[in-house]
Amino acid sequence: MVAALDILSVTHGYRTGRTDLTVLDDVSLSARPGEFVALLGPSGSGKSTLLRLIAGLELPLVGSVFVDGEPVRGPHPSRALMFQDPTLLPWRTVRQNVELGPDARHSADPEGVSAALDRVGLADFADALPARLSGGMAQRAALARALVGAPSLLLLDEPLGKLDALTRSLLQSELESVWQHNGFTTILVTHDVDEALRLAQRIVVFGPRPARVIAEFDNPLPRPRVFDHPDFLALRRRVIDALSLTTTEAS
Repeated sequence: MVAALDILSVTHGYRTGRTDLTVLDDVSLSARPGEFVALLGPSGSGKSTLLRLIAGLELPLVGSVFVDGEPVRGPHPSRALMFQDPTLLPWRTVRQNVELGPDARHSADPEGVSAALDRVGLADFADALPARLSGGMAQRAALARALVGAPSLLLLDEPLGKLDALTRSLLQSELESVWQHNGFTTILVTHDVDEALRLAQRIVVFGPRPARVIAEFDNPLPRPRVFDHPDFLALRRRVIDALSLTTTEAS
């Protein structure tokens, strides 16, 4: 089962000392079941905060988040969140880390763990400790941990941001393959325009804090996407122009 996502007029922020800091300002956004959506915008524009609201790790001060028509009131195993840091427990093997799944209170079934490890190409490293893994392999393990719970909604908070260019490209291919195979709704936060264009069906651009949605772009380009194709370059220019406006607003 894949999830539909609806974010309705969400405003959210934090109190720092005596100051109220508004991060998101009247944000509305939706994703169709099985859709891959990328969120782009300046640093600190609230994209990661929005993922935390979708995951149920925080509740919005104003507005609502709905998954399949049900309000999000807290975390749920059907919503898997992947961070930039894979956060693997160093004393547990890869298999044991994946067994934790998205909900550490309940271990995943062994067959599901094996299938997830095989899906991300880590079956031969199931008994290895995290110290033996490269950065890309560690993120593959984190992806397997997210997949093992069979989520309907996958939330990706710059999971490839710290990887070198070659490893990042390989993991982008892996994410694309996993999404195509599983079909779950996916929301990706990234600062990389080319990554968004390569992976997403729709790109949403946020303005500077307090963030609003300032532009959306459908991405109907056929897969695999060719970076030097005229249609790719034309869409890339439109997205970059929208991002340039956010920089102007911030200054």
